[in-house]
Amino acid sequence: MPQLVGKLSSMTTPLHIALVTETWRPEINGVAMTLSRMTDGLQDLGHRFTLIRPRQHAADLPATETKLREVLVAGCPIPGYRGLRFGLPAKARLLNAWRADRPDIIQVATEGPLGASAIAAARELDIPVVSEFHTNFHAYSRHYGFSWLEGLVAMHLRRLHNKSAVTLAPTFAVARELTAAGYRTVRVVSRGVDTALFNPQRRSMALRAHWGVSEEQLVVTYVGRLAAEKNLPLVTQAFATIRDLHPNSRLLFVGDGPMRTQLQRSNATYLFAGMRRGEDLAAHYASADLFLFPSLTETFGNVTLEALASGLGVVAYDCAAANELIRDGDNGRVVPGNHGDAFIAAALELARNPAMLATLRQRAHASVRHLDWGHISAELADILHSTIKAHQRQQHANLIFRFAPD
Repeated sequence: MPQLVGKLSSMTTPLHIALVTETWRPEINGVAMTLSRMTDGLQDLGHRFTLIRPRQHAADLPATETKLREVLVAGCPIPGYRGLRFGLPAKARLLNAWRADRPDIIQVATEGPLGASAIAAARELDIPVVSEFHTNFHAYSRHYGFSWLEGLVAMHLRRLHNKSAVTLAPTFAVARELTAAGYRTVRVVSRGVDTALFNPQRRSMALRAHWGVSEEQLVVTYVGRLAAEKNLPLVTQAFATIRDLHPNSRLLFVGDGPMRTQLQRSNATYLFAGMRRGEDLAAHYASADLFLFPSLTETFGNVTLEALASGLGVVAYDCAAANELIRDGDNGRVVPGNHGDAFIAAALELARNPAMLATLRQRAHASVRHLDWGHISAELADILHSTIKAHQRQQHANLIFRFAPD
């Protein structure tokens, strides 16, 4: 059964971790952000990393820091994800690198050809592997006209993850789904949030003035990738009902993606802020009022956590992060998955009832204040240590069996 690390153990031996990922900072997406935060936290605990990732452009050079050394490999563009590349198989390169500087454990964050070759190299060198389930790629396929591939993608993911010792899932719900689908060993490591950064105090009247809205006007926002798998038509449908009630309300999109042009053409009153980072992103969250997130393809949904920390009234489907973080009617609103009418009704109710919206917003930040990245990183370190210990026990058992008398 899925497990969540509870009380942290006293395992403090510094580890050399080889992290294999297709995406890394400064790229803006949930996976890159999560890996960056967790890696920073593990480095603060004294662990060091070798990062294996695709070269993103011709001028991309590997980092050579003491606690984070990079190995860059060849890659190819990811269709529909401008600026991102997937890594090509690099088993021979990884075998040479890991023989020269052997890691204690391999952490495979993405499931492309690079990740598969990393698992193969690790098995050849007898190094334990943990893998991470960040993205519902099999669910994405139906949004891009490849629904017939969904079963094949799901089978590939299961086979790949079952070659690792442990698969890390971001929520209990995802862990239960993976276990039911045949994933053998699933552990839960949640996501954290920087509540000093994502905070209601970041609200900016100057930014709202730049949007052309007063303090009294309602700003509805969506933050994330502007793409088919995010169910954005439901955002615009919900906003249309809100605008019938409040004609001077505005809809703000923060992020970019292949649907941006279509959305811009559909309604000239929509606001588009593009990609934002750091304090600028935090100000965009906090300066809005109501956050709509109707995606059904998330494994977690970091934006839900960031919106709560920013003190927004959040409306989401009862899945992923929202399922575990939102108490309906207390610190946000959640509705059953795929019930579009219920989603629109919940959004309209908050727009119609300013007192209810204000109460949810006041409670939202406090409800996630405990989700500190330092604690999350310590939980991951504990899992890495326990995975190494289990691998060593298995090696010892294999040795005894090999030399046992007939």
